[in-house]
This record gives sequence, C-alpha cells and structure tokens, in this order.
Amino acid sequence: MSWIPNRTEALALLQAYNQQESLVKHALAVEAVMLHFATLFEADNIEEWAVVGLLHDLDYEMYPDQHCRQTEAILKEKDMDPKLIRAIISHGYGMCTDVKPESDMEKVLYTIDELTGLITAAALMRPSRSVLDLSLKSLKKKYKAPSFAAGVDRSIIANGATLLGWELDRVLQETINGMQTAAADLGLDGSLTDES
Repeated sequence: MSWIPNRTEALALLQAYNQQESLVKHALAVEAVMLHFATLFEADNIEEWAVVGLLHDLDYEMYPDQHCRQTEAILKEKDMDPKLIRAIISHGYGMCTDVKPESDMEKVLYTIDELTGLITAAALMRPSRSVLDLSLKSLKKKYKAPSFAAGVDRSIIANGATLLGWELDRVLQETINGMQTAAADLGLDGSLTDES
C-alpha cells in the first residue's frame, strides 16, 4: 500500500524541509484553497487535496533550483501514493516539469498556487491587513497592475482558469473564499500587527 499521509504527518514533513515562516504560510494558504475547491468539486478524497496543497512546495526552501524534482524524489522514497506525487509535481508544468495537470485536483493546484501569493500581497496592502474584507473588485485591480506583486505570473493563473473551464472572476473569488477559511492561521485576519 502506498502512503497517504494524514494532515499531522504532512505538516511535520513540510516543517522538516521548510523553516521560513513565509513558505509555511504559503503552504497553509494553498492547503486551505485546495480544501475549499475540493468541496466545490464534491471530491470524495478531500484530505488528499489538502495534503497535495500542503506539500506542493516541499523542496522549495532547500532545493529551489531543483523545484518539483527533489519533491518527487523525497516523496517516492517515502512511498507516497504516486497519484499524489503526480498531482504535486504537475503544478510546475511549463516551468520545472512537463507533467501537465489533468485531474481536477491537479488543475486547481496549478491555477491557485501563484494566485494565493497575489491575494496575500493584496490583503497585506489593505488598511485592515486582512483577507476577510478583500473584495473581488479590489483583487482584480491588483491583478491587472503588472507592477503589483510582479513575481506572480498572471499567465499561469489565466491558463489554469482555461484548463478548469472557469471564468477568471470565479477563480479569483473562490480562491479568496478559500483563503478566508484560514485567515487566522495565515496572519491575514487583521489581528496581527506587522513585525517587520
């Protein structure tokens, strides 16, 4: 039997390879959005969607130049379910892998990974420093400004929406909704002050 980690195991694995708070929070954001989309898609393996979200950037801190490839090696060594490994590495399609997202889980991960970074940046720019009062209109304004969160590749988000067969607005709104479910864990509920 291949290994399908529970959340506690997946989080421990993530933290074993990632010490940077920003990377851990990004993983938590993607996990929350994957959970949200899994319910929208009425997936029967919701926990798997969450694990894929949590572990998608497992190798990023330690092996940024071998992104996805090292994650694949680490997870194969742990005998993780090949379906989950494939889903995880598919988010690097066209960037660091040639594994094209095919399942709903893979398409969602590919689409929302970059978008969670944009939403985090947009929330932190708000007077409230919260994702809870971030509107679609406000996010779209940031999305359309290439200089805002310039490292976020909008073409990946747009391509992902096309892969899903969804309007971009719907992808943006549902990703906000997903991140709102974990606002406190992400430090985006407005209760935390900026310590930088």
